[in-house]
Amino acid sequence: MKPHRIRLTHQLLLAYGLYRHLHVYRPFPASVDEMSNFHSKQYIDFLRSATSETHFSKQTLNKFNVGDDCPLFDGLFQFCQLSTGGSLAAAAKLNKQKAEIAINWMGGLHHAKHSKASGFCYTNDIVLGILELLKYHKRVLYVDIDVHHGDGVEEAFYTTDRVMTVSFHKYGRNFFPESGEFAAIGADSGRFYTVNVPLKDGITDETYQLIFQPSMHKVMEVFQPCAVVLQCGADSLSEDRLGTFNLTLNGRVGKFDSDIHFD
Repeated sequence: MKPHRIRLTHQLLLAYGLYRHLHVYRPFPASVDEMSNFHSKQYIDFLRSATSETHFSKQTLNKFNVGDDCPLFDGLFQFCQLSTGGSLAAAAKLNKQKAEIAINWMGGLHHAKHSKASGFCYTNDIVLGILELLKYHKRVLYVDIDVHHGDGVEEAFYTTDRVMTVSFHKYGRNFFPESGEFAAIGADSGRFYTVNVPLKDGITDETYQLIFQPSMHKVMEVFQPCAVVLQCGADSLSEDRLGTFNLTLNGRVGKFDSDIHFD
C-alpha cells in the first residue's frame, strides 16, 4: 500500500468529473478506541509509536508482522486513522440512511489481523466498518473480488452467522495468503456462512461471470443481507503486476448492479 496512490485516485476522480455525481464527505480520523473495537490495544499502541526512525527489537517487529510487506513509515498511524475513519464514516452514513451507497477510496485493507499487519494492510477498515453496520443491520454480506483472498475479514467473522463472507480469488501454493480453499466454510454458528471461490490464472470476463452471477444470485437469495460491503481490489484486472487474471473493467464491474441488489 503506497499512500501517494490515494492522491492519484483523487486526481482521477476530478479529471473524469465523477465528483460532480457524488456527495464528498471528509471523515474524522478514527480514534484509538474505535480501532480497538477489533484490533488489540497493544497493537494499536505499537502503530501509534511507529515511525521510520523508531527502533524496535526484531522480536517486536516479528510479533506485529511489520517489515517486508508492511514497512514502517512516517505518518503510518495517521494513514491508518484516515483509512479506518473513512470506512467508519461510510458505515455511519448508511446506518443513518443518509446514503444508499458509500465509497471509501482509501479503504479495503482486507488482510490486517486482530493483532498484526499483513499484506500491505495495517488496520482492517473493512472489519471495523462491518462492526459499525451490525449496530443497525441484522445481516451484512461481504463480497471480495481482489485477486488475493480476503483472509483478514473472513477470520474476523468465521464463527458468526450475522456476516457472510464471499471471496473470489486466486488460490494456490506460494500465492499470498495461501488461504481461501473451497472447503473453508466457517465454524460454530458461522458454519456455511463463509464462501470461497478459488480461481486459476488467466480467467476471462466470460468465465468469471459464469461463476460470479449464479454464485451471487444464490447468496442473495439465501442470506438476504440487510447491507452489502464490496471490496474491489484492482489487482484482479489484467496487466496488474501482482495479479494473474485477465479481467476488464466492463466484465468485472459492469454486471454488479444486477448481481448484487435488494428486492
